[in-house]
Amino acid sequence: MYFTRPLARLIEEFQKFPGVGPKSAQRMAFHVLAQTPDSVRQLCEIILEAKEKVKHCSHCFHLSAMDPCEICTNERRDTQTICVVSEPRDLIALERTREYKGAYHVLTGLISPMEGKGPEDLSIRELIHRVGSENVIEVILAISPTVEGDATVLYLNHLLKPLPVKVTRIAFGLPVGGDLEYADDVTLSRALEGRREI
Repeated sequence: MYFTRPLARLIEEFQKFPGVGPKSAQRMAFHVLAQTPDSVRQLCEIILEAKEKVKHCSHCFHLSAMDPCEICTNERRDTQTICVVSEPRDLIALERTREYKGAYHVLTGLISPMEGKGPEDLSIRELIHRVGSENVIEVILAISPTVEGDATVLYLNHLLKPLPVKVTRIAFGLPVGGDLEYADDVTLSRALEGRREI
């Protein structure tokens, strides 16, 4: 063992973060040790405050310290369109584009039998209630084209089909600046399916 026990434990904790390997965890641990005690205390307080105050919005299930959240209470949003995403980070990615001006619904995951996640573990019931009780015209499914994502889309489409609402899914295809020759077959077929008139 190269590290004293408290430092090794700190590195182990940082490695539990998604996408953080051993070297990144070491850099983070050494960075924390180089800070003043007040800076480290402030970081700890900020983490605790975020954990205590940030919760799922009771309406759309986005993460916020407000309930309902900032998006749900924004009167300039088009509430007749609901964009369904699997996680809050997907909502944030869509917001960064500044293109979408409607409402959201976060499923808080995807249907994944391998992980023991079924439809009852997601906020699907609440989505169906919103579509049935609010004046919703379109539901946009902005869910990644993975096995779990496709299973979730099929399930949602089955539940939404009887309702008087248009159900669409975002197009998937080639990234801007990408070459056709390097694209995989699934990406190319999705690009063809999502084509539109110019």
